[in-house]
Amino acid sequence: MRAAPRRSIEKSNAQFQKALKRLPLGVASTFRYWGDDRTIYVDHGKGGRIWDIDGNGYVDYRLGYGPAILGYADDRVDAAARRGMEVGGVFALSTERELAVADRIAKMVPGVDLVRYSNSGTEAVMAALRLARAHTGRDSYLLIEGAYHGLFDAAMWMANVEEWSRRGGGDPEVVAYSKGIPQELKTLAHLVPMNDLQRLEDTFKRHGNDMAAMLIEPIQGNCCGISASGDYVRLARKLCDQYGVLLIIDEVKTGFRVARGGVQSLHGVTPDICTFAKAMANGYPIAVVAGREEVMRTFRYGGAAHGGTYTAHSVSLAAAEECLRILDETPALETLAKYGENLKAGMSRILNRRGIVHSYAGHDSMFGLFFAEKAPDNYRDWKTSDYSFYDQMAYHLHDLGVICEPDSREPWFMCEAHDAACLEDTLVAFETAVDMTLEHFEAEKRA
Repeated sequence: MRAAPRRSIEKSNAQFQKALKRLPLGVASTFRYWGDDRTIYVDHGKGGRIWDIDGNGYVDYRLGYGPAILGYADDRVDAAARRGMEVGGVFALSTERELAVADRIAKMVPGVDLVRYSNSGTEAVMAALRLARAHTGRDSYLLIEGAYHGLFDAAMWMANVEEWSRRGGGDPEVVAYSKGIPQELKTLAHLVPMNDLQRLEDTFKRHGNDMAAMLIEPIQGNCCGISASGDYVRLARKLCDQYGVLLIIDEVKTGFRVARGGVQSLHGVTPDICTFAKAMANGYPIAVVAGREEVMRTFRYGGAAHGGTYTAHSVSLAAAEECLRILDETPALETLAKYGENLKAGMSRILNRRGIVHSYAGHDSMFGLFFAEKAPDNYRDWKTSDYSFYDQMAYHLHDLGVICEPDSREPWFMCEAHDAACLEDTLVAFETAVDMTLEHFEAEKRA
């Protein structure tokens, strides 16, 4: 078996040991912890690459879970952000730019009448669900298995597939995926598998008259890019109309990335409420709750409460104005999607030469890679599949200078700044990582 690449992360490991004394797991977010001797600390990023404090460079396909859609430290957006600094920061009052950015969003996204700002995807979805409950007067809601809608109690429910067998005939138990979630909230959350039209219809028949909202990511941003079929999304819209349920399309990851009008425009389905965040300001913290006028005007005194000291911060708002202008008026989205198409083609050539069966899910701008003939179209099929090859390959890719999520849940994200050199470096590393992974499993068989 060939020797592992000699990537030193000595300084990152030393920083981790120091950070442990003040930060849980040595990081500011649990998902940045990759192990006691594998957690890296970033020095800087530019374009489609980042460098750690040891000086190692990486082609980055995490992009902060998607926000850096134009690439890190984009000169155009950063210049706009500096102009935003001159405005003065936080006033807990409004500025003219709020309307300018809202007008841009309404121009880009069919069906958006009104806009409210938040600071993160979690905040936006939390506000969207509160809005739906206030507007309908109902409390319960529908989630799709495998979806991720942020770290707030109402959204943190999952199907416990690991302790479930199809042979039992029933559904997986619904469990919280964190400690500290009040169990009584579980009675309000209904879960259904993605792309099972009959189950969706049956669930509406049983609970539709009591539900405030259905939340859906038509491309699942925390489950490998697994995608809803057009028929499934259209049925969801039809059933929501039939039962007076508000359809919330969560575009925190897909919004302004897979299309100017978001994934909803690709399906030709208009939600009652939608949320955006990751890609709208190239990494500056801002999010949006948007939707049709009748629903959105429920944000009022005596209606659904919404606010936040830092909402529509002058820096983030200025960055969003410029980022959205670029995405709307230039070929940036076509450029990064074409890069994703070329990356998948290059990966397939390498895998095909070795006879490795594989498939992709999602969109060219954010896709999941599977080592199976057909990509799963629901969480249960992914969770019960064998993704050990991917996880081992990702481990090697990090040592070879390519950053993807250490496990297969997170899609690969493209940015406008990914260029021919990034593609070449990635495919060289990918080929080596695939061979090392093959050797790893051959060695395991012999042992």
